[in-house]
Amino acid sequence: MSDATSPRRLEIFGTGAVNPLGFLLFVALIAVSVPVFWLGFQALASAWITPEYSHGPLIPLISLYLFLRELRQAPPRDPAQPVNRWPGIAVIALGLVFGIFGNLVQIPDVVTYAFIIWMGGLVLTGFGWQRGRTHQLPVLHLIFMLPLPQFVYWQLTIFLQLVSSELGVWFIQLAGIPVFLEGNVIDLGIYKLQVAEACSGLRYLFPILSFSYLFAILYRGPFWHKVVMFLMAAPLTVFMNSFRIGMIGVLVNSYGIGQAEGFLHFFEGWVIFGACIGILFLTAVLLQRLTPSPLGLRDTIDMDFDGLGAQAARILSIRPASGIAIATLVSLAITAAFLFTPAPDRVLPERDSFTLFPRAIDDWNSYTIPLEPETAKVLNASDYINAIYMLPGQPETYVNFFSAYYDKQTEGSGIHSPEVCLPVGGWEVFSIEPVEVSFPDTVYGSFTLNRAVIEKGLSRQLVYYWFEQRGKRQTNDYVAKAGVVWDSLTIGRTDGALVRFVTPINRGESESEADTRLQGFMAELLPRLPRFIPE
Repeated sequence: MSDATSPRRLEIFGTGAVNPLGFLLFVALIAVSVPVFWLGFQALASAWITPEYSHGPLIPLISLYLFLRELRQAPPRDPAQPVNRWPGIAVIALGLVFGIFGNLVQIPDVVTYAFIIWMGGLVLTGFGWQRGRTHQLPVLHLIFMLPLPQFVYWQLTIFLQLVSSELGVWFIQLAGIPVFLEGNVIDLGIYKLQVAEACSGLRYLFPILSFSYLFAILYRGPFWHKVVMFLMAAPLTVFMNSFRIGMIGVLVNSYGIGQAEGFLHFFEGWVIFGACIGILFLTAVLLQRLTPSPLGLRDTIDMDFDGLGAQAARILSIRPASGIAIATLVSLAITAAFLFTPAPDRVLPERDSFTLFPRAIDDWNSYTIPLEPETAKVLNASDYINAIYMLPGQPETYVNFFSAYYDKQTEGSGIHSPEVCLPVGGWEVFSIEPVEVSFPDTVYGSFTLNRAVIEKGLSRQLVYYWFEQRGKRQTNDYVAKAGVVWDSLTIGRTDGALVRFVTPINRGESESEADTRLQGFMAELLPRLPRFIPE
């Protein structure tokens, strides 16, 4: 029987003297895998300097602490029990292959998730299947260090903004202050507060989820108590962030707009963060009171650090087991194939800049409006146009043409759906549905786009938009993302654009009249578009 399943070895982690050969073999296993995950490590370093993910560097340290605690507390194993390392070797290989896929499509998020899989395989290889699977909670905790995929991040951000706005207004109303909400804009009469991206509560959510996960593991009590503490983290964060927004609104109403800016805003954020952690701890104490023999306050959360150094030192006494040697050889072969196999050629089609886009189309004349710097930063497009087209003497029947073009949609930038972003400006989506339009004299022919009617107060607008993706027109942003991955692998292209047309529905005007105007204008503009958004 090979050492990968031999009953003579319990685990590769020794407890005696330093074993240079085993330690070097373990280091080699890690070293040969690093090139596959390098793209993900670079993405993590960039994400961790942003406010939303600044907690990221702490997560591996917390995971290490949890792992060493488990290692110290694990009961002795039965020497007669066989150790099966093959599942760990298979998971290591799976993580590497998944990481290579992320490199091929140039999506760092895929590479970082592959790294978590690889870490799980490393633990399974070291301890064998029976014991290694019991040490996966510290590995799972590493997920909290990863940034969300961009399309998920924006969906969640906008959702949290709107929820926090609604609850924030409720808190302001409890204080007896008249207030009105339009989208994410809180109208206090004299002052208007926009619940921006930074106020969504997302930057508190990830670290508090991590803390609640840690609390649940360290908590001494029934399993259902642990579940309660973990599940309450997200609603608690949203509720407390909404309370913060409500308090800012009360202070602004009483003392002026300065209360919404600067140090006070920052300070209030940290107070709320600390309060969330305090409430989690208080919940643990209260749950303990429900047990027949409640523990004392100091014993509710087990924060014992004794003996962790000795457990960490065990890595120096790793035995040169054949299982880890096989894992190293497998990893070396996969990484070598990755390094020496040519990556698919990246194709960047030629196009004209939107600065050259015609300012006059048929009888329509236009002027462009640059985006606010903060908006342009969030958009992160390679090129964009935001133009207002009007007929002579008819300023009320304008058409807004907006398009954001991306050279690459796989490396931290990508299209933001108007369905998500429109409510941020105070607009509410009254209706949205896919409709088919036809432009027979253009390369577009007949295709389906999203048709939306949006409202703000008494104003109404008609919106057409779609995702122009390498000759394909798509209405669903998730399908568009999947298409980017496929085309990255097959034709080496990841470029694409959002195309949007907006026109007002004027008083006394029907939606069908606005449809006619918009489609008539598009029939004139679309033949010019392929120069700027390649097919």
